[in-house]
Amino acid sequence: MRTLPLTNLAEINTLAASKATENDAFRVFLKQANTTEIDLYVTALNESITPTINCLDCGNCCKSLMIVVAENEVAEVSQYLGTDTKNFEEHFVEKGANGMMLLNTIPCHFLKTDNACSIYEHRFNGCKEFPALHIPGFTHRLFTIFMHYDRCPIIYNVVEQLKVKTGFISI
Repeated sequence: MRTLPLTNLAEINTLAASKATENDAFRVFLKQANTTEIDLYVTALNESITPTINCLDCGNCCKSLMIVVAENEVAEVSQYLGTDTKNFEEHFVEKGANGMMLLNTIPCHFLKTDNACSIYEHRFNGCKEFPALHIPGFTHRLFTIFMHYDRCPIIYNVVEQLKVKTGFISI
């Protein structure tokens, strides 16, 4: 078995595609597992793996995710940028008929060429939380976890180690 963490996105994509059937079975396995126990495993794995991966080497979340924004976030970022909310929304936000707001471009407007965030201290809640492995209820978010499995080295490595930790696979 490969030494973790794996951070090469091309390799992660290739491996993720080859593990599609295995991951489907792992989802079923996780749905039957003790949620509290899985959350403890995920928290520990996240705390050990995340510090070993430099998100600035990747930035793939900022390059590939739709970001939901709230009114209070629009106001905060607008103020930080020295503009009014109307101008901010016209340039950076798309509003749905139901009022949901999304940043209107992928990659994110605020991603710099070095993969840093130009509004990092004021970034949106979805950005702050991603990849959300610190949030309880891992087994209730499996669709989202596996949707990002091939695009986030942290998620990929946590899931792969979780397979071993839970006894789903052995090394």
